Amino acid sequence: MKGNVVFDLDGTLIDSAPDIQGIANRLLLARGLEPIDLATARGFIGQGAPSFITQLRHARGLPESEQPPLLEEFLASYDHAVAMTHPYPGVRAALARLAETDRLGVCTNKPLRPSLAVLRHLKLDGVFAAVLGGDSLPVRKPDPRPLLATFAQMGTGPEIYVGDSETDAETAQRAEVPFVLFTRGYRKTPVADLPHAAAFDDFSDLPEIVNEVMGRQAERAAVVRGSCCN
Repeated sequence: MKGNVVFDLDGTLIDSAPDIQGIANRLLLARGLEPIDLATARGFIGQGAPSFITQLRHARGLPESEQPPLLEEFLASYDHAVAMTHPYPGVRAALARLAETDRLGVCTNKPLRPSLAVLRHLKLDGVFAAVLGGDSLPVRKPDPRPLLATFAQMGTGPEIYVGDSETDAETAQRAEVPFVLFTRGYRKTPVADLPHAAAFDDFSDLPEIVNEVMGRQAERAAVVRGSCCN
C-alpha cells in the first residue's frame, strides 16, 4: 500500500531565509530602520507571514498600525523572492526515491502563491500530489487541520509528516501523525526536547527512515486488528 509523506517547506525542503531576509530588510530600510541579520530572519520564520511581520515590528519598535501596510508590501514581493532560495542537499534525489513508492505533499504556513512559485522555480512542483499553504484554510499550523486536509487530498495509506520546527512537531502531535524531524532547519529547541519518531540531518537517509516508520505503523495496525478480532 502506498503511504503519504507530507513535508513542511521553509527550513525543511528549502532554505528560503536569505530571500525572506531580503524582503524584510527592504521594508525596514524604506522606513529608515536597521536591517535584520540572517539568523534573526530564520528565527522569525515558521508561523506564517503575519507572524513574521509581527515579530519584525517588535524587533524594530514599530507600532501595530504598521502591521497591515508592512504585511501587504511583504506579500507583494513574496511571489518573486526566489533568487537566493535553494533546496537542501539531497532533497531532489530523496523526493525522487520516495515518489517511487509513496504519495508526496506539502503543508506549509507560507502563503500558497509564493509556495507554488518557489516550487515551480526550483522545478520541484511536479512531484507533489497536494500543496496547502498558510492561507489555504482559515487556520494555520500548529492547528492540525491544514495537515489533515493535505492528507485527505492524497488518498488512504500510512501517514508521515516531515518538518524542521517546533510548530511542525506540535502540528504532527495534534494530528496524531508520526513526525520525522529534519535537524538542519530553523528550529530553536534542542532535538531531544521535540517529540519525533525519527530525526535526520542528511536527506539521503530519509527514504529508509520513512520505510522504517511506516513499517512500525503497519505493525501497530496489525496488532490493533488482531486484538479486535480475538
